[in-house]
Order: sequence, then C-alpha cells, then structure tokens
Amino acid sequence: MPVSDVARTDVVTASRAQTAGNLATVMSEEEVGSVVITDERKPVGIVTDRDLVVEVLEPRRDPKTTTAGDVMTESPATVTATEGVFEATRAMHDNTVRRMPVVDDEGNVAGIVTLDDLLVLLTDELDNLASVIESESPPY
Repeated sequence: MPVSDVARTDVVTASRAQTAGNLATVMSEEEVGSVVITDERKPVGIVTDRDLVVEVLEPRRDPKTTTAGDVMTESPATVTATEGVFEATRAMHDNTVRRMPVVDDEGNVAGIVTLDDLLVLLTDELDNLASVIESESPPY
C-alpha cells in the first residue's frame, strides 16, 4: 500500500520567518503537532510542539522574535507518496522521527504521515487478520 493512501493531504505549512508564537497558535487552531517549513513548496524543515517547548518555552526565548528558522529541524526526513507504508515505517525508525512530510515526484510537499496514522492502519490490518483466523479456526 502506498503512503499516499494513509497520508494526510491537509498538511500545515509555514515559512522560516514565521514566529514561534504564531506557530503555536496555528498548531492549536489546526489541532496538529507539527508544521512543515517550506521554501517554494519544498520541505526545508519541520517544527513540532516539542520543539516549541524545548527550544522556546523552556529556555524562555521570546516567541514573538524567535522564528521557525531558529527552532526547526532542518532537512527533514521525507517519504515519497508512492513509497510503501513499510518503507515509511522503516524510514521513521532509521531517522528517529514520528512525523514525515510526504513529497511528490518534484519534491513538493504533498502531505504528511505520522506514526499514529501508521499504527491505526496496522491495527486495522491485524484486526482483519484476527477475524480471518477466528472464522477459520476449528471449534475445539
């Protein structure tokens, strides 16, 4: 199954110049845990809710002057829309991330896939397998 089947296409993006305070507001309003930082539709970074806590809140930086460029993880690991979910899972593990921007063939942001999205998919698939096993098992 390609990642495009489970990825969210309504990914929230911002520029490097966006303030940390504004990113926090956007995350709250959009109910997301990350914002992909783009430059001409290409992912150049990612800011997570944890980044805002560790890089802005805890060191008491000014959220009005601290920018996404100051706190983002640069060059985020990405996955192409046509790659399989197992490849995405492997890439998340290898890069120690919970969220990955999904890119199209030109490298533009096409969505985002999260560990939670993959866990829901895998749980549903395991439930389907359990149903098959249960229906095929002899009545002991």
